[in-house]
Amino acid sequence: MAQNPVFERAMRFLSALRHCQVLGISVHSASPEGMTLTLPYSPQIVGDPHTGIIHGGALTTLMDTACGMATLCVLPEFEVCPTLDLRIDYMHPAVPHHDVHGFAQCYRVTTDVIFTRGFAYQDDPQRPVAHVVGTFMRMGKGLKGTPGFATALKGARP
Repeated sequence: MAQNPVFERAMRFLSALRHCQVLGISVHSASPEGMTLTLPYSPQIVGDPHTGIIHGGALTTLMDTACGMATLCVLPEFEVCPTLDLRIDYMHPAVPHHDVHGFAQCYRVTTDVIFTRGFAYQDDPQRPVAHVVGTFMRMGKGLKGTPGFATALKGARP
């Protein structure tokens, strides 16, 4: 069975992001419909040691990454697309000792900007921890000045 090419690109992209490696973020699913990443629960991401609740910064990283990587689902080739704007509405704290999943999709693509939306959830996607909307600037296919990153994304060894 052939592997999903969007999933493969997502795996390569994520492996090039050191902060995601440190947090243990992984690709759960990737398709033209959207991207789902998983942030595993660990003591390193706890914001309040008394309650075990996950720090908002870890959730923000998950959702910024999910939204940014959702661009891989709609673009025929990889393009550099840094975050222009990101808004996260937290609905309730994430339950301690449970992984968090971040789903994102692109809902509009222009020549200059990609518009994304998504949500973070734990066990039930119908009970989101947070909602997110983000915009990402399209800077093109060139990766000048970042040869190691470009090599990692293309799957070649440096």
